[in-house]
Amino acid sequence: QVQLVESGGGLVQPGGSLRLSCAASGFTFSSYAMSWYRQAPGKERELVATLTSIGLTIMNLESAKGRFTISRDNAKNTVYLQMNSLKPEDTAVYYCYARVRLAVYWGQGTQVTVSS
Repeated sequence: QVQLVESGGGLVQPGGSLRLSCAASGFTFSSYAMSWYRQAPGKERELVATLTSIGLTIMNLESAKGRFTISRDNAKNTVYLQMNSLKPEDTAVYYCYARVRLAVYWGQGTQVTVSS
């Protein structure tokens, strides 16, 4: 079955960096777009970025443009979110997302806390 497992979250100071990873299994990873979402306390889940199967990046979150980069390694079935110049407002649970054959899958989430 499809599984998405995130890792790489943690506590970081403002201005710092983190790289999130999402290891995927149970489907032909290279054939599907992958996305990162986030959900801050008391807020709705929001789309951060999508990377299509042909390498097109769609950075949905305006505040992340120029700071976050989504990438993928099809050999490792892994999608990444490199986050630089982190701000306290980036604090959230970050989720990996895939839509495979019309079904939607989410990872368990990884907590990112930006605080001094």
